[in-house]
Amino acid sequence: MPQDQSRAVVSVLLATYNGAAFLSEQLASIESQTYPAIDIWVSDDGSTDATLELLDSWRQKWAKGRFTVLPGPQKGYAENFRSLIVNPDIISAYYAFSDQDDLWEPEKIATSVGWIEHNSPAGPALFCSRTLAVTDEGSVIGPSPLFTRTPSFKNALAQSLAGGNTMLYNRAAHEILAEASRRSDFVSHDWWIYLIVSGAGGTVHYSPEMLVHYRQHVNNQIGSNLGMLARIRRLRLLFKGRFVEWTDLNMKGLSRNRDLLTREAREACDLFNGVRKASLFRRLYYLFRSGVYRQTMFGQLGLYMAALLRKI
Repeated sequence: MPQDQSRAVVSVLLATYNGAAFLSEQLASIESQTYPAIDIWVSDDGSTDATLELLDSWRQKWAKGRFTVLPGPQKGYAENFRSLIVNPDIISAYYAFSDQDDLWEPEKIATSVGWIEHNSPAGPALFCSRTLAVTDEGSVIGPSPLFTRTPSFKNALAQSLAGGNTMLYNRAAHEILAEASRRSDFVSHDWWIYLIVSGAGGTVHYSPEMLVHYRQHVNNQIGSNLGMLARIRRLRLLFKGRFVEWTDLNMKGLSRNRDLLTREAREACDLFNGVRKASLFRRLYYLFRSGVYRQTMFGQLGLYMAALLRKI
């Protein structure tokens, strides 16, 4: 473990809403981290079950750092996380997103911090990874897809790379993310941070390690990315125009934060906007020129189909 990990605090940003069924298991897995210095910051979005009582119990016994519970904005999942991102009182060396019902491998935080410290200690940096999907009872369903193409802003324009529950990022990335999030709302915190950190010229690392057990059940707000059924579901959303809605929000947010982006990222935005507005053949031309891509061949074909059908 790097020498300074004993004093480099990680602030875990945990958004809760009626999460009593699995919350204690999630917090126990964070408590069991080999990393020693962890502050917990919770935004609870108006839970009516035993969530607040459980949080108070954990707050009283938390020994790795601070444990703070705040009232959420009660405007949905994304806004709950945004309230934590923009909170000026949350100051630390590193930040990690947490859902309320997963299980973290004991080395999750240490592995994430260690990679950033060894590979990108100065500039904005984001670490993320694959997940292992499990049932309510913890039985293994299977791993998330293994993406092999390099993370970049041109990929971020077309897809979210990894679950927020896998993400850890440094102070430099947080400052940019917080500024961007004060100016704009977003579709989801994980997609937004990928866009902002990569767009600002930061480092994004996607690890093949499965450091999170991602629980799949009917109460998941963000669904699984596994198998052919997930691909079919994404295609259905595309044809219904959901991808257009998400892209609209992303592009609006990026426009409000254009000054934070590199010149190359601004050019990619302009070309991608051209894809969305041009005539049929010029749409394909602009998409090719933009270099925007998805991680898999199936996803890339879907992207070009979406461009043809004006579903971007």
